[in-house]
Amino acid sequence: MTATPDKRTLGFFNQNIVSEYSREQAIIDGVNVGEDIFLIETSIAKEGATILKQLVEYRNRLTRAKRWKNLEDDFTYKANQLDRAVINPSQIRTVIQAFKDSLFTKLFPRRKEVPKTLIFAKTDSHADDIIQIVRDVFGEGNEFCQKITCKADNPEAILSSFRNDYYPRIAVTVDMIATGVDVKPIECLLFMRDVRSKNYFEQMKGRGTRTLSKEDLQKVTPSALENKDRFIIVDAVGVTQSEKTETRCLERKPSLKLVDLMNSVAMGAKDEDTLTTLANRIIRLNAVMTNDERKDFQKTIGLPATSLAQNMLDAFDEDVIKNKSNEILIDSDNNGSQNRHCEPLEEAWQSINNENTAKQSFADGTAEEKSLFKEAQQELIENAVTPFYKPENREFIENIKKSHEQIIDNVNIDTVIFADYGEVKKENAEKMIQTFKEFINENIDEITALGIVYNEKYKNRFITLEGLNKLYEKLKSKKIWIERLGECYSVVKPEKIKKGSISQIADLISLIRFELGLTEYIRPFAEQVNKNFKEWVFKLNQGKEILSTEQMDWLRKIKDHIITSFSIKAEDLDLSPFDHDGGLGRFYEVFGERYEQILAEMNEKLVA
Repeated sequence: MTATPDKRTLGFFNQNIVSEYSREQAIIDGVNVGEDIFLIETSIAKEGATILKQLVEYRNRLTRAKRWKNLEDDFTYKANQLDRAVINPSQIRTVIQAFKDSLFTKLFPRRKEVPKTLIFAKTDSHADDIIQIVRDVFGEGNEFCQKITCKADNPEAILSSFRNDYYPRIAVTVDMIATGVDVKPIECLLFMRDVRSKNYFEQMKGRGTRTLSKEDLQKVTPSALENKDRFIIVDAVGVTQSEKTETRCLERKPSLKLVDLMNSVAMGAKDEDTLTTLANRIIRLNAVMTNDERKDFQKTIGLPATSLAQNMLDAFDEDVIKNKSNEILIDSDNNGSQNRHCEPLEEAWQSINNENTAKQSFADGTAEEKSLFKEAQQELIENAVTPFYKPENREFIENIKKSHEQIIDNVNIDTVIFADYGEVKKENAEKMIQTFKEFINENIDEITALGIVYNEKYKNRFITLEGLNKLYEKLKSKKIWIERLGECYSVVKPEKIKKGSISQIADLISLIRFELGLTEYIRPFAEQVNKNFKEWVFKLNQGKEILSTEQMDWLRKIKDHIITSFSIKAEDLDLSPFDHDGGLGRFYEVFGERYEQILAEMNEKLVA
């Protein structure tokens, strides 16, 4: 049983699926929550940049010590070299600033604190850079944003606080809590690293899919208004758009240092996870080495870094093992052996058309075929690991890693190209709005009787809080909340949303009237009442008598009451806050015989 089976899992069990429960079905059943995708594109993250020949800053990758020296030539770097060969603080700052700018407008309107956010960094050093800039951009201290990686101080305690306490609001990780960790309050995943493994990406997304009740969410995020009903992927590197493979990334043992991996191999470790991880580290090292370092590497080790890594990966590649097996078979035939034949071997290799690995295909072969496969693979493995047997080779590779420096690009200033929701978000928003339209049609009689829509039959019926609450409960049964509905309209019809956010129960009135074509724009209910009040008072003052200061004070208080209660009755004037000003009796003295007309007009005009 696994939440994220891949093709290797299915192959191992011969495609024998006993039971399958899709993530989509889990979201429908309320077991998990779905995600919205918010994209941030910046020019340097997309295209890279060029640093002209000049004095630039360098940083030691291990100690982070900085020094200045001259570039020998103009230096052009690509986007995939960011945060590895080159550090551009402006690029990181631009992403974090765009995230902050969108946080309380597009992502989480009505929130008073940053939702629990997990940032995925490329390396531990990259995580340190992100943390410093996050604290600076948000103007917060150390407790606000913390690192949860194998190199962090007491990461388990920080993880516990991230899960259960108010701080930290933002955590930065590389691989440590990318999988297998349950932090239900997480509502935002910010990807500042790309992931090419489909299975691994699904596991990383799983950090945000956990459901959580409103009460439990408010324990760490007090301003949350509803149950956790979604999470947001903030994609700053195109991770949601890049092609994914079915297998997990090469980094199988992220907690082991390069020197430990090399020593393990020297001591006899030859398993796939160790060699694949070591190959990945050599590939990374080659990407940041200079041409001179690559030449020294080939001279010292005896082959290029790319070839050293390729040999380790080839030792577990079925096509390479096939070719090696055939070479051994041909050599044995040339030497006079008649015990091995090509045809059965070729048939075994041709059978690899399903998801099984080479090992699984040969598992059903003859004893001779199994022996040949094992012999071929052992020869490939031995050839791949031989360079690591020499202590001087291991020391040379480790010294390159320790001393290699990153260029800090303080020259090129990054800019935001795009920061908005992707097509998936728009599709989901359109679906929710369509469900809302259907809800209105199903409940039009109740909506009319409640007074949201004017009808001659109910012309003296005013909207009540109790009636609106009952209607809202019906809407929530369809898994639609006002705050989410307001966000959907801001995505699909942003030009129809006036200032302010749609998140209060009173705003349901504005949304229903807009969908019925009674209003041209969607305004928060309070904003609409204030607008109507100004227009109504203006008409009153156009008469012979100008309203006095005391009269205006009464009208403003009544307007505020209507914003929260939707209507006003004469008897309400004997209650707080009106009783402090003399109640209904004083209101009569101030407005005389017109008092009932005033109340009737305010009920009609302000809520119209």
